[in-house]
Amino acid sequence: MDAQDVIDTRHMAQALALARRGLYTTPPNPRVGCVLARGERVIASGFHRRAGCEHAEIAALRAAAEPVTGATAYVSLEPCSHHGRTPPCTEALIEAGVARVVAAAPDPNPLVAGSGLGRLRAAGIEVHCGVLEREARALNPGFFKRMSTGLPWVRVKLAMSLDARTAMADGSSKWITGPAARADVQRLRARSCAIVTGIGTVLHDDPRLDVRLPADGAGSAPGRQPVRVVVDSRARTPAAARVLGQPGETIVVTAGADAARERALAAAGATLLHLPDATGGIDLHALLEHLGAAQCNEVLIEAGATLAGAVLRSGLVDELVFYVAPALLGSAARPLFELPLASMDAKVALRIADVAAVGEDWRITATVDAG
Repeated sequence: MDAQDVIDTRHMAQALALARRGLYTTPPNPRVGCVLARGERVIASGFHRRAGCEHAEIAALRAAAEPVTGATAYVSLEPCSHHGRTPPCTEALIEAGVARVVAAAPDPNPLVAGSGLGRLRAAGIEVHCGVLEREARALNPGFFKRMSTGLPWVRVKLAMSLDARTAMADGSSKWITGPAARADVQRLRARSCAIVTGIGTVLHDDPRLDVRLPADGAGSAPGRQPVRVVVDSRARTPAAARVLGQPGETIVVTAGADAARERALAAAGATLLHLPDATGGIDLHALLEHLGAAQCNEVLIEAGATLAGAVLRSGLVDELVFYVAPALLGSAARPLFELPLASMDAKVALRIADVAAVGEDWRITATVDAG
């Protein structure tokens, strides 16, 4: 790595750190940061705070206390080249007279998809793409996936004992994990566009499924609530369920078999969505397609063994987050998944991405091993 590569990597790392400040606030847009620099010296920086607000490049240009002619712009995603809620960032960079643009990753949005970098090159600006690309993609997994497949990034959260049990036989489960782990779950919710649960969880636990993080005014806490989704084929969600009484939208997904119950739910504020599969259950792939079309980047599934197992069996899971408590609940307690496997060949292999202590518990992040 030569001296320029070292400088590029350092500034891009700062751009990514800035982008993370929009972790909870930018959906459906990606999290993006920008640094303007001359050599090792940073002139200005900025990040995209929320959808509809100025993009990272514009924020950095406006923060510059000196002309940026001849400077380098480090952007954690290819600058946009189309008119959306805001004008194209490529035009602003060209007009500002930057000499070089370094992007971490190309924008997967078909409206951009290389055209931003092409527009910069056509204007005589030196362009380099691919610095810390893996880190940039990891910061925006849902945006990259949705733009390329139409589906959101699906993250399943599970709290369990050391012997992989989620509740006692009678259903009691409060609290398996400690307050630090539960606070960490709030951060998972906050970065998600939708939270999905099953009717069993609603009937037994009556959850709110909302985000309870304090807003600090600096982009580190959400000013929005994710969409709440209840998978409920027979429309058994009580009209008084707490999940229906929170700000924002709650979708109840049914098979459309009980019109009277659905009318009661609609009167209680639910949005009804009919997505039956061939067995009378819910078509989970169609549900994710619906959420992707609604511009959901990341979906968090917080559910019991039935729905968690169904999503895993359907091959729809991108990431699993296990919160493991240092306790044993015993063989009569409820399992993590309904996952009937007949042989060792049928096992679901996981790839461990991260292990971290969270208070007295452990968080294990894993992906399904496609290989």
